[in-house]
Amino acid sequence: MNDTIPGVRVSATTFTLENRCINTIWPGTLTGNNGAALGGGGFALAPGASKRFSAPPGWSGRFWARTGCNFDGSGNGKCNTGDCGKLMCTGGGIPPVTLAEFTIGSNSNNKDFYDVSLVDGYNVGMGIRPSGGTGDCKYAGCVSDLNKNCPPELQILTSDRSVVACKSACAAFNKPEYCCTGNHSTPQTCSPTQYSQMFKKACPDAYSYAYDDQTSTFTCTGSDYMITFCPT
Repeated sequence: MNDTIPGVRVSATTFTLENRCINTIWPGTLTGNNGAALGGGGFALAPGASKRFSAPPGWSGRFWARTGCNFDGSGNGKCNTGDCGKLMCTGGGIPPVTLAEFTIGSNSNNKDFYDVSLVDGYNVGMGIRPSGGTGDCKYAGCVSDLNKNCPPELQILTSDRSVVACKSACAAFNKPEYCCTGNHSTPQTCSPTQYSQMFKKACPDAYSYAYDDQTSTFTCTGSDYMITFCPT
């Protein structure tokens, strides 16, 4: 990225969303700080298709995939996973859902922070690949298909008994030790569980539970980002 004023980031960050899944997905987008939603909040993305968006300096937000969606002509409907009730989301998707999360630096000296999170569960694989930036700039993501090995107590099933998503232990059991709440609300008192360890083993570069920061949050400066659904 080229800045014309020292220390001030004037170029937008480009996000490219790419669908490598075998079926159409409906990416959802959510912008923090009440900013305008990229892509209107949601859209359809056919297999092999991609879509590009620009975000201003200081942008923060998230992207996720919705699957098994049906919408009417007014954009109302529902999805099997990641649902927000309409084609163009005005809020987050219903867990379990894999998230790509970003906080973009506000100037040329500030780092971008990004991660792929399984804290709210998993529905499809996802990867983030930076390009053109400086610094650590590592690939982040979850390439493994966690639905194939999801424990029965965490499974989300369709009417034909297909596993379409895998809940977090917090969503499944709603206990402080799984949700990092109450007496377990600090990094010292909320340890990995057998479920978060299962997620971490399958996807070492993704957030597996609330305090999984050290191995799951990545940084880069002045980068654009490719977000791939169902990476291989």
